[in-house]
Parts: sequence; C-alpha cells; structure tokens
Amino acid sequence: MPHFIIDCSANVLTQVSEPEILTAVFDASIASGLFIEEDIKVRVNPYVRYEVGGKKTDFIHVFRYILAGRTEEQKADLSQRVVKTLIGLFPAIDFIASSVDEFTKAGYCNRHLLRH
Repeated sequence: MPHFIIDCSANVLTQVSEPEILTAVFDASIASGLFIEEDIKVRVNPYVRYEVGGKKTDFIHVFRYILAGRTEEQKADLSQRVVKTLIGLFPAIDFIASSVDEFTKAGYCNRHLLRH
C-alpha cells in the first residue's frame, strides 16, 4: 500500500520511457513523506483506444488508492506533487490529472495480513 495507477494514452510512452515515468511518480510519492518506500506500488496502463473531449488527445491520469487517515491538505499536496512532476516531463500535454481514493483498513486485505 499505496497503489498508484497511471492511465495514459499510449503515445505518452513514445515521449518518455515507462521506467522514467514510473520512477518520477514513485519519487514524487516518496517526497510527500506519507509513505514507506517499500510499500509503494506504481503501474502504467497505456491506452491505444481513447477519446478526450471527442478527440484522440494525449492524457495522463494518476489514480492513487491509499488507506484512510491522511488530511485533506496531505492528499492535495500529494496530487499536486505528482501533477507538477508530470507537467515537467510532459509540458505539451494539457490533460494531466491526479486523484486520491481512500479505503478503510477494515476493508483491506493482502496475503501478509492473512498470516496473522
């Protein structure tokens, strides 16, 4: 935990390499001070078929799924860090966004939690 999922137009990966994008989002997340490095998971989903405003326009949206308990200010800071980082990598892409979704500890389970 947390999970950062980067949805983007496939063309984005021709402009900057996938490893560079993953590292940039990972580093921005670490810089927030909210997470332990070993817990962060970052993935990319490039789309070949998509529309933005009825056109085939490049886009990037980072969806973050984190455990509840962060302040509104911390979540806003996290989103802004990631968007600013991506704007630095992709200054020509107008559609760059980020969102934070929280879930409760009670509703979360993984393999390691089952061992207890």
